[in-house]
Amino acid sequence: MMKYLQRLSLPILIGLGLAMPVSAAENAFVTDAEPPVPSSVRPGTPWQESSTALPPWPQDADLVELVPDGPDAGLRYFIDTRNLQIGADDVVRFTLVAEGSNGTRNLSVEGIRCTPRGAYKTYAYGAGERFVPIASDEWLNISADAGERWRHDLWRFHFCIPQAFAPRPKIDMVRSLEGRISPRQNMGFLPD
Repeated sequence: MMKYLQRLSLPILIGLGLAMPVSAAENAFVTDAEPPVPSSVRPGTPWQESSTALPPWPQDADLVELVPDGPDAGLRYFIDTRNLQIGADDVVRFTLVAEGSNGTRNLSVEGIRCTPRGAYKTYAYGAGERFVPIASDEWLNISADAGERWRHDLWRFHFCIPQAFAPRPKIDMVRSLEGRISPRQNMGFLPD
């Protein structure tokens, strides 16, 4: 009897082995054209950038120095606090003055978005006491590299509310830049 079962099970095992690749090729899951979404979820409104008017040329009395963390980059950075603004699109727009050790200044008008990793865009560069606009729609990721540490510090410590991904009120931004409140407020670290 045992030999009979062994002879009978061998063809069945071979048949199952041949059938296995066919069934493995079939997908056990139903593939939908779109992934299922709960009925309570509605599509959001895509973010759209507001138009930007260039600010007036900054006055020295309105400049507040920004000292980035990390090694000295050989430049001093200043933010024009008078023309610091938060747009309806939640972009923080500001004028940056980068001054070399010989007193030469480079100016730019930039915007920072308070996204999880931060994004920035340059709108214009300063030349001859006026701003020359740049034709670019590209937002770039903020880097923590030494050459751009100032931008990272503005995004992380001065302009954006941590974990809310929203701009701070302008008055708090100015106070933070002036050192009147800790820039690492609500960061999970003790103040310096």
